[in-house]
Amino acid sequence: MTDSGDGVGAADGGGGPAEERLRRWRLVLGGGEGADGTGYGLSGRDAAMDGALATLYGKPAGKEGGKDRAAGLGASAPAVARWLGDIRTYFPAPVVQVMQRDAIDRLGLSTLLLEPEMLQAVEADVHLVGTLLSLNKAMPETTKETARAVVRKVVDDLERRLATRTRATLTGALDRSARVSRPRHRDIDWNRTIAANLKHYLPERRTVVPERLVGYGRAARSVRKEVVLCVDQSGSMAASVVYASVFGAVLASMRSISSRLVVFDTAVVDLTDQLDDPVDVLFGTQLGGGTDINRALAYCQSRITRPADTVVVLISDLYEGGIRDEMLKRVAAMKASGVQFVTLLALSDEGAPAYDREHAAALAALGAPAFACTPELFPEVMAAAIERRELPVPDPSVSSVPSVQTGPTL
Repeated sequence: MTDSGDGVGAADGGGGPAEERLRRWRLVLGGGEGADGTGYGLSGRDAAMDGALATLYGKPAGKEGGKDRAAGLGASAPAVARWLGDIRTYFPAPVVQVMQRDAIDRLGLSTLLLEPEMLQAVEADVHLVGTLLSLNKAMPETTKETARAVVRKVVDDLERRLATRTRATLTGALDRSARVSRPRHRDIDWNRTIAANLKHYLPERRTVVPERLVGYGRAARSVRKEVVLCVDQSGSMAASVVYASVFGAVLASMRSISSRLVVFDTAVVDLTDQLDDPVDVLFGTQLGGGTDINRALAYCQSRITRPADTVVVLISDLYEGGIRDEMLKRVAAMKASGVQFVTLLALSDEGAPAYDREHAAALAALGAPAFACTPELFPEVMAAAIERRELPVPDPSVSSVPSVQTGPTL
């Protein structure tokens, strides 16, 4: 419980500290006529909040005395609409989003999201977008326009949050990756210049004589990197698909980067020609089904024309339904040709997915460390890959984000 004015912390009336403690315990414990032993009854806003929570988290009616809070919304669209309105009234947006996800999982409300009035009532977030995409094929035409509006709202918010920093980070990385041997003074990379000339250190003068200058190039004129995002669209990867689509659109907007977005389950779909609109990309995916990573990587490999200037990012939980040995051989071949290969177990805020640890360890042994990545970290990961330096793999000892890494990164 908090003391904020967003619902649970605001008492209906006055009372001393002891009464307030009873009130808070009553809200936490719920209960029927016995008030779960607190002896404190709820009224007004508190009772309404308790009712909204009871609908989702309460015990089924008739159990344990028959007077407990009853969970469930049934199949009534008006009841769901009222409940959605109630939770938006009594709880802050992050809590509303959690409750909506729980309602979809616990009470089976997915089919009700096929109704336009339901979509207009929900709080839009990445997880809701994932649910809508999984229902895409079953969605009636009358709902699709509303669904696209919901997805558009989330995508636009993500682009505002992520695009500027991503472009700035990658533009800097592209500049630094374009080294020239006769740079202008303002373009000298002093750190690399000093490192390249340490053998020319003069102890008596306590200085380095730089016989060879290393400088930054200008990415827009002299560097063009190719980035391939290869995204697993099995049901467990819904949030990763959403974020990958947004980042794919951002990368496609940069003139110095040639981007390709490939999604796969047991089939492979190239959505590169839709990257100008991530909403079109998302509605071009089909969440669910099996997984054939080897087939997807074979397609990506066939589209690589400049290996030394290419970064391939595989986003998958690595539960391979295809040919495991062929998949590993394909990764090894791409790396041997000069491709920078990155394996992300997830691209999401959660950062702790279930994944195939054996396959992750095998990829790490090939120099392609596997780790989960948050959207905030993704620009740094891409910058490191472009510059061919060590990836910023999260430390599992201080993070809940899993990683599998063996030997040098790149």
